[in-house]
Amino acid sequence: MHVPDGFLDAPTSIATGVVAAAAVGVALRGARRELDERTAPLAGLAAAFVFAAQMFNFPVGAGTSGHLLGGALAAVLVGPFTAVLCLSVVLLVQALMFADGGITALGTNVVLLGVVGVLAAWLVFRGLQSVLPQRVGLVAPLAAVSAFVAVPTAALAFVGLYAVGGTAPIPLDSLVTAMLGWHTLIGVGEAVITGLVVGSVVAARPDLVHGARRVMGRQELEIRTSPAPTTSTPAAEARP
Repeated sequence: MHVPDGFLDAPTSIATGVVAAAAVGVALRGARRELDERTAPLAGLAAAFVFAAQMFNFPVGAGTSGHLLGGALAAVLVGPFTAVLCLSVVLLVQALMFADGGITALGTNVVLLGVVGVLAAWLVFRGLQSVLPQRVGLVAPLAAVSAFVAVPTAALAFVGLYAVGGTAPIPLDSLVTAMLGWHTLIGVGEAVITGLVVGSVVAARPDLVHGARRVMGRQELEIRTSPAPTTSTPAAEARP
């Protein structure tokens, strides 16, 4: 979903650049509350994994391929604010070093993948967590569901930007059909990868996973507040 140079007009690209810069500024402040000396290395690993995973494409049919977007994966592992920073750094390096996504479209790509993708995934993840049982074992499946939803959501956001400032001669209805159709399939791959990676990290170190901390706290509270079983002593049983 990396938007190239010239696909959107200059006013739209400038506007998304301003939004992206503001989002990164907010994320810088919010990441201070999400990271500590234990979880900071995980943020670097998450960014490195997303960068590497985006370099590999998987076929989805009819000569079309997709790759990991990484918003849901990063948000669940290190938190939504830190995830925005991770995706922004990845997109910047890809644009400058590999020409993957246009330089003038960098703000657009940050908004689509680093803001819309992360925000949609985190809202779905936390929404499901709030209504389902508080179990660490559900973190990976919920991350997979949020990843599946985030991909077509980001695709629809792109269609919205194209409707405002698109320069390519593509009918809007055809673009909506193509983007939703292919990115729904890409979302399946995104869900599988996200679920497997988050599940692996949760199995090894659930205390480092941002999306599992609140659940772990509630599970510990339930254990501590559960009434202890009452047992009768032989002396008490012998009393008349």
